[in-house]
Amino acid sequence: MTSLLFCRRRAFASPLPAASSRFKLSVITDEITQDFGHALEIASREFGLFHVELRTLWNKNIINLDEKETAEVRRFLQKYELQVTDIASPLFKTDWAGAPKSKYSPEKPQFGADYTFAQQGEVLERSIGVAKALGCNRIRCFDFWRLEDPQPFRAAMDEKLRDTARAVAPSKISLLLENEFACNTATGAEAARTLQAVPSTNFLLNWDPGNAAYRGEKAFPDGFEKLPKERIGHMHCKDVMRKADGSYEWAAMGRGIIDYAGQFRALLKAGYSGTMSLETHWRGAGSAEESSRQSMAGMKELLRAAGAL
Repeated sequence: MTSLLFCRRRAFASPLPAASSRFKLSVITDEITQDFGHALEIASREFGLFHVELRTLWNKNIINLDEKETAEVRRFLQKYELQVTDIASPLFKTDWAGAPKSKYSPEKPQFGADYTFAQQGEVLERSIGVAKALGCNRIRCFDFWRLEDPQPFRAAMDEKLRDTARAVAPSKISLLLENEFACNTATGAEAARTLQAVPSTNFLLNWDPGNAAYRGEKAFPDGFEKLPKERIGHMHCKDVMRKADGSYEWAAMGRGIIDYAGQFRALLKAGYSGTMSLETHWRGAGSAEESSRQSMAGMKELLRAAGAL
């Protein structure tokens, strides 16, 4: 079946089709456009992908779609023969109750989501519902907005993560903790600590070298070396540049400071063959679509250099 799909797509795919990758390549669709059908057309016919990651579409967060909209998502996925890697939910991307308000806590909703700490149960329920509706069993989560001193709250936050992993296990759902530069787990070192504190087998890491680098860590090899490789469940790919003043900005894949070719080689050596999504973020090409197009080309070139494509 895969070979047939590959043949049908060769006329549309880039010169290095994703079907030949050692990893399951994906893209977060809203990094291309909020026009979901158009995003899938590009992902499938131009990028040559078989997987996509869903966060927002039609200017709505994935967990806020109604039944009719969810059915439309299914129809588009079937049309372009794409599977969903995970639901990129905003679970626990919120301030920890009782702690000082984080300086990273946004004034306006991010990615169409505006849920308080008290509403995280609803976020989880909605995430499970849409995951099951779309034939997916993985939900992305975070480790709460970053605190200047998380230690007084660390044990309670770890317990919340453990409790949530236990709660979703009967539904055969896995949580993918993203190391997010604005949250308490931001780097490879911090991710290793959190994974040790939450040993549940259905609690995995969404490894994001870009976020680790944005926090100031040398994501590869330093951050990656600290990670338990068997706990990596998914990966986000975006590159980072360091400016003259020491701050960071996003870059197209292959144009930043992260050694992604080395990272991909290390993943192959570790036996990883799972999913990884382009999360462009960079907008230097003038539009989200063109920026994602150039970044996907850079990502494929890095994969080729690593022997993974």
